[in-house]
Amino acid sequence: MAQKGEKLRLGEILVRQNVLTEEALELALGEQKNNPRKLGRARRLGRVLVERGYVTEETVAEALAVQLELAYIDLKHHAIKPEIAQRLSETQARRFRALLLDDDGKMAMVGMSDPTDLNAYDEIARVLHREVRVAVVTETQLLGTIDRIYRRTGEITGLARELGASLADAPIDFGTAAETPGIEEAPVVKLLQSVFEDAAQVRASDIHIEPQESKVAIRFRIDGMLSLQTEAEARISSALVLRLKLMSGLDISEKRLPQDGRFSVTTRNRRMDVRISTMPTQFGESVVMRLLNHDGGVLTLDKIGMPSHMLDRVQAVLRRQSGMILVTGPTGSGKTTTLYAALASINTPERKIVTVEDPVEYRLPGINQVQIHDKIELTFGRVLRSALRQDPDVILVGEMRDKETVETGLRAAMTGHLVLSTLHTNDALTTPIRLLDMGAPRFMVAFSLQLVIAQRLMRLVCESCAEPYELLAGEREWLSEEARLSSEGARYLKGKGCSHCNGSGYLGRSGVYEMLEMTRPVVEAANREDPAAFIAAATHEMAGNTLRRHAASLAAAGKTTVEEAIRVTSQVED
Repeated sequence: MAQKGEKLRLGEILVRQNVLTEEALELALGEQKNNPRKLGRARRLGRVLVERGYVTEETVAEALAVQLELAYIDLKHHAIKPEIAQRLSETQARRFRALLLDDDGKMAMVGMSDPTDLNAYDEIARVLHREVRVAVVTETQLLGTIDRIYRRTGEITGLARELGASLADAPIDFGTAAETPGIEEAPVVKLLQSVFEDAAQVRASDIHIEPQESKVAIRFRIDGMLSLQTEAEARISSALVLRLKLMSGLDISEKRLPQDGRFSVTTRNRRMDVRISTMPTQFGESVVMRLLNHDGGVLTLDKIGMPSHMLDRVQAVLRRQSGMILVTGPTGSGKTTTLYAALASINTPERKIVTVEDPVEYRLPGINQVQIHDKIELTFGRVLRSALRQDPDVILVGEMRDKETVETGLRAAMTGHLVLSTLHTNDALTTPIRLLDMGAPRFMVAFSLQLVIAQRLMRLVCESCAEPYELLAGEREWLSEEARLSSEGARYLKGKGCSHCNGSGYLGRSGVYEMLEMTRPVVEAANREDPAAFIAAATHEMAGNTLRRHAASLAAAGKTTVEEAIRVTSQVED
């Protein structure tokens, strides 16, 4: 392998492939020389090129495969068999940066992100007791695949069984557990740590712990859909809830009332904030935890999936000095992500930004964030009135919950402030009408409201197992209602299920949007007490910028299925 790597230089290959210029190569080589790393020379150069944005990680991996005369494998489109891959332990796979792709008993195919690591190559051959053939894979795809392959289902089930056995003859003393936790606590800690690690690996957004009559179920919400992780003996439920209450500072003696809290956990050097909610049920306390991963940071507006023509209008309105922008949709539709992305785009030293939230989900540098606390009467309306005396340029209100908050927000938008907020409505069209129903004066809605964005989150087809499929009659009928959408050139795909998507056929989500801009004709219609005239003017202004149109276009582009597009937009009124 070392001799193969000496035949050609990585930089020369990239230049010959016309993906890198001589000037960029010289700059990267200079940085490589000034910042030596312990990794192999070719790999170091590739890392520098990727970090500087000269080439992609995939391009470097392909060039490295050419340099070493090895195969390059795109793990997104490679069928991974977990039973084969797990012949290397997770510890070995992560230490060697390697994944066992195939094994016929005589020859093993191993994907490595650094095939020049001869020590790792020798160790893998020794562990597998057979000849090893190496293929080049990207490190990002490798680590993501390892996270999916090495699930902790068996470990969690075993720890739950161990916890149940330890609790058989040692009931929990709720009165003293906070100060002197018993010996049964150790299995609880191990079990919860495994649950959090597994949830992080499969990109779960929520963890549900639900006590039932004879068992307790632990479920994960992945890409918006719940899936069962494990079931265990019902008696471990109280131990789990107790430990979680201690972690979040809740009252462990109170089991009759709901409680809300927050804590942080670290899994594999990744920090997650956890919002916890407990609720008494017939068979014990149910717990739901929302996981907020901060490693990815706040998304930018151009990364949330908004169509370019909508994005241009949103950015234009954000540059204004006053007015209100509302983001609408049901719970879990990504409204907060959109608002944070909008704030990040206008967060400059020249603008003072104040947010009023319940709860504060992400901490944003340079922004004054206030947490609502109803128990001490720190309400949206009260904080919003105080925020206006703080000389802000931009105000974000977590939610327009009542008449007081709506009126204060609209008044602020009329007096030289840019106000961003959310509202629970099904679509953009009915949002101004909803503000009027909440008691807002008609003239305030007409002149303060600038833009309404309605959105949903839609699952994307798994690229690894996507394949063409024939539309059903009902799907064709639904698509035919979108008159502008031509079937010519459409590419309808559906995932058959694989190890990458845990058999669901979907992997990841993207936003689906519609937008209503309050142009002069719409404002004039809103000022008249004629809902039909307003709806007609607003419908004409939206001109196809609807949730259904966006969802249908994504299905035609092969990004999602028609079935998913119908599911996501089913609540939107025609």
